[in-house]
Amino acid sequence: MNAHARAVYADHHATTPLDPEVLEAMRPWLEGLAANPSSSHAPGRAAREAVEAARTDVARALGVEPSEIVFTSGGTEADNLAVRGGARAAREADPSRTRVAFTAAEHAAVREAALSLRPDGFDLVEIRVDARGVPGDGAFSDLDERTALVSVILANNETGAVFDSLETFTARARALGAVVHTDAVQAVGKIPVNARTLGVDLLALTAHKFGGPKGAGALFVRKGVRLQPLAAGGGQERGRRGGTENVVGIVGLGAAIRLASTRLSSEAARLTGLRDRFEAGLLARVPGLEIHAIRGSRLPTATSALFPGTEAETLVAALDLQGIAVSAGSACHAGTTSPSRVLLALGRSPSEARATLRFSFGRTSREEDVDRLLEAVPRAVERAREAVRA
Repeated sequence: MNAHARAVYADHHATTPLDPEVLEAMRPWLEGLAANPSSSHAPGRAAREAVEAARTDVARALGVEPSEIVFTSGGTEADNLAVRGGARAAREADPSRTRVAFTAAEHAAVREAALSLRPDGFDLVEIRVDARGVPGDGAFSDLDERTALVSVILANNETGAVFDSLETFTARARALGAVVHTDAVQAVGKIPVNARTLGVDLLALTAHKFGGPKGAGALFVRKGVRLQPLAAGGGQERGRRGGTENVVGIVGLGAAIRLASTRLSSEAARLTGLRDRFEAGLLARVPGLEIHAIRGSRLPTATSALFPGTEAETLVAALDLQGIAVSAGSACHAGTTSPSRVLLALGRSPSEARATLRFSFGRTSREEDVDRLLEAVPRAVERAREAVRA
């Protein structure tokens, strides 16, 4: 790597750098006493006030009531609480509801949570998706009056595709009596997300995808929706999630979602411009390149690019040596030899899935990052192809 070359972080869908303003909001609770919010003394009351202020910030960003927000340790716990806790509560209320449905493009946090319900006697249904990774016209044939819960991702973490018909899907699913959950982990902080407008019962998010700290997430639980807690505890979070609240993380989550909400429009326009310039440059420089889900609604932050004749992990390593951080799909599966299940669901072959890189942009991305990527990526692809041909 050239000592003067700018290091490029193009993996914001894996995690984002902590926003300096978020750190400043967290600092008093990192350096001072972050007391137990359940304690009745003055430090405990101060901690409770900070937690409730953050709860209000999250609720305001989603267009819901503070009492409908449950704090969690992150997106995975929020998804698990929604899927496992929501399905079990729905079946408890109506024993005939023994089916759980989820799309073929769900994050592993949702898919694995659903699979864990099979030993409990639930039938699982995988909803087919189209080439963009969103439910197709026939999706509703997979739902019926036996469905306890259905989970549909709002914005795909690998391709950035947004399911802009979620509101319609939700209305039809709820008309059948199903509880509807959406994994909005990649969407919140990048595009407007209003849980009321979407009509969902449960919605998961996490702070570190939009400039907040790791280890802090939340689940929206619509008033009246039943939820079985995953772990017994002291009754925190209105009995829905036991355990002492992570005051520092929750304060950071509140600050991050507040900042992201104020910057939403301007950042979306800026990042769309960076992404589009990057994609146009790649298409002009790399023969045979394809970009997944390029048609239709997408997050402004992601490019999922197929480089035929290469192995993505080889490209990731080559770019890493040049100080450029990208990924071969979801960070949750980095280092595995299995092709991306999401890309396979989109109709891609295993070899195509293994030849796909994900570039994702965020608050710290700049025009010079795109310049570096457009210089380095085509060169790395050509070298990889030459090595295969040799």
